[in-house]
Amino acid sequence: MKKLTRKEEEVMKILWKLKKAFVKDIIEEYDDPKPHYNTISSLVRLLQEKGIIGYTQYGNTYQYFPLISKEEYRKTFMKRVINDYFDNSYKSAVAFFVKEKSLSPEELEELIKMIKEEN
Repeated sequence: MKKLTRKEEEVMKILWKLKKAFVKDIIEEYDDPKPHYNTISSLVRLLQEKGIIGYTQYGNTYQYFPLISKEEYRKTFMKRVINDYFDNSYKSAVAFFVKEKSLSPEELEELIKMIKEEN
């Protein structure tokens, strides 16, 4: 799967939320000032070319829908982050969050419990 830009990710988050949408529906989900129609239309076409979204044609308009789930994208994205920033070490990634105080001792205990249950 090709890496998505931040703008493409924004569109995908909206499509995952709405399940299917026309460009105007996607624009409506943005805060003001809303992006221009052509900007979102271009992003949607790029996502379509990357094989991330599909569409159903209704005359001259297109309704778009995700071809990959949020979970599939999250797995790919996280694997890339772990590989690129933590030398492919999940232990290093967890250690980073512990050192940054992003994980409380209680949350760490929950993770340990989850790991034990999976094995």
